Amino acid sequence: MFTLARYCARTTYRTISEMGRMGLFLAHTLLQVCVPPLRLAQLIRRIHFVGARSLLLIIFTGAFTGMVVAFQGYIALRRFGGEAFLGPGVGLSLIRELGPVLSALMITARAGSALTAELGIMRITEQIDALEVMALNPIKYLVVPIFLAAVITFPLLNAIFVVVGIYGGYVVGVELLGVSSGSYFSQMSSAVTSDDIWSGLYKSLSFGAIVAWVCCYKGFYAERGAEGVSHATTQAVVMSSVLILVWDYFLTSVLF
Repeated sequence: MFTLARYCARTTYRTISEMGRMGLFLAHTLLQVCVPPLRLAQLIRRIHFVGARSLLLIIFTGAFTGMVVAFQGYIALRRFGGEAFLGPGVGLSLIRELGPVLSALMITARAGSALTAELGIMRITEQIDALEVMALNPIKYLVVPIFLAAVITFPLLNAIFVVVGIYGGYVVGVELLGVSSGSYFSQMSSAVTSDDIWSGLYKSLSFGAIVAWVCCYKGFYAERGAEGVSHATTQAVVMSSVLILVWDYFLTSVLF
């Protein structure tokens, strides 16, 4: 009984300490974002890595997501004679939920894991310690460009995901299943409001901040050795994915 209580107390202490350190890491990162100078070349390189190199993955995922949503939506709407509302169903589901969430998960799997591993290798090879010895702030030098790149690229990739998904749904709904092309887009334009678009933008912005925060933190404090880097990468992807889904629920409850 005493052993169990000691284990629970130790686990609780470690969890609270980890949460506190993550909070301080985020606060330090946000503070350094506001401190000049901005390393523009490093920021552009990170935008290219997180954004441009994820573009093909986002296009494929968005296209097939839109196709699946259109196919399933048509089957459900046909039972009630509402095939004309396929466009709004596809558009709203992609803009409100599927676009921000799935694009964030895909970017986390591709770019987030790589960034965690990169920072983890820099930690175990003492490159981060070398920056501190040279009186360079490693968070300003390494983390801030990643954080800004994620906040910039996540909404852009989400927009591409949504547009490609809508046209993927068009291919299935109109070209394959015979829904009127006029009703597909006209009903969508009347059903989708600016609030829906802004909600998707807010979600993608916050998801970008969450992914950059978690992945940079896990890589920055990776344990020694190859096993520590792999463990940090796994933790970063899993925690980022879970936080995206949890935060999506809270944002949805507030925005709608």
